[in-house]
Amino acid sequence: MNAILYPALAIILMATSALADELPRRITVTGEGNISAAPDTAWVNIGVSHRATTAREAVAAMSAGMSGVIAELTAAGIAETDIQTGQLSLYPYFDDLNNTPTQQVLGYTASISVDVRVRDLDNTGAILDAVVSEGANTFGGIRFDLSDPADAYAQARRSAVADGRSKAELFADAAGVKLGQLVNLSENAYYSQPVMAEARYDGPAAAVPVSPGEVSYAVQVTMVYDITD
Repeated sequence: MNAILYPALAIILMATSALADELPRRITVTGEGNISAAPDTAWVNIGVSHRATTAREAVAAMSAGMSGVIAELTAAGIAETDIQTGQLSLYPYFDDLNNTPTQQVLGYTASISVDVRVRDLDNTGAILDAVVSEGANTFGGIRFDLSDPADAYAQARRSAVADGRSKAELFADAAGVKLGQLVNLSENAYYSQPVMAEARYDGPAAAVPVSPGEVSYAVQVTMVYDITD
């Protein structure tokens, strides 16, 4: 039995050792590139919400309010293609003081919102003031962006690759090996921007301060290099 097992074990060990020698020796790193830029476009979510004792009355009040909002947006120079309905809802509200299984319906809430692209950032605050005076009573958020982020992404990609290359050279030097050719590169691109939390407006029109700040574009790449002696 031993005479059979030992030679077989020796063959397995030799095969494993040979396989290990054939496996490529490589360094894998992650490079990151971040570019910040001043935005030139704002996306604003503007809504109208009304309560009434009947669903018909709630929808009628909501529709009238949103018609005024859209008319004001158009008057402010916003193109129809830059206005898109984002949400439409109608639901009952109940008597919260009645804890019985059959709560009484007190009325209905009808809500609608539109996503608006503002291409003139200097006009954003004035537009928000104007739509409030015409019936808007909810702001679902505001975000800023570049209308064409291609150049920003290109810069971020170059920065990410340079960062990855620098890391690979550092690791190779620390490990006492030579860095070979790049054998694989993959990318995961994303961007982030400041966002305004939802707010409800029930008072008279007032100045709405809007600060675009900067938007940041980030690219992450994975790079695989050969190790050479």
